[in-house]
Amino acid sequence: MEIKDVPQDPGILDDYGREICYAVDQNGNYSLAQSIGWDPKNVANRQAWQLIEKKINKARIDILDGKLSPIGFYMACHQMDVALLAQYMGLYRWQVKRHLKPAVFKRIKERVLEKYAALFNISVDELKTLPKPAMDCPVDCQDED
Repeated sequence: MEIKDVPQDPGILDDYGREICYAVDQNGNYSLAQSIGWDPKNVANRQAWQLIEKKINKARIDILDGKLSPIGFYMACHQMDVALLAQYMGLYRWQVKRHLKPAVFKRIKERVLEKYAALFNISVDELKTLPKPAMDCPVDCQDED
């Protein structure tokens, strides 16, 4: 694609800057070109964020139903799975899975809660509670329209 043909379709990057891609310049050489977006990519990004929001909402419902600890909500907000969270925490996966159980979560030692809170960049008090729906996810994970 030539530099003049690099897509400039407004989308998810509007608030964050520009994307760099390769394009052919007037001399036939590859060079870097800036783009604010491309419609197919914008659609895919919107669909991905909608899926993330569904996971966050499911985590919220599971916590309210007593099936999941608040760690599950923050894990969903940060787009983590059990394996990744365990790696960041320096724990085994089975330990993180146990911490996702509400009864076990209530008994977690304060130093472990502090480590989870630091990882999620929140306080221990915030970790122990579920944010109100109006507050949304503490991480910027809103669907772009």
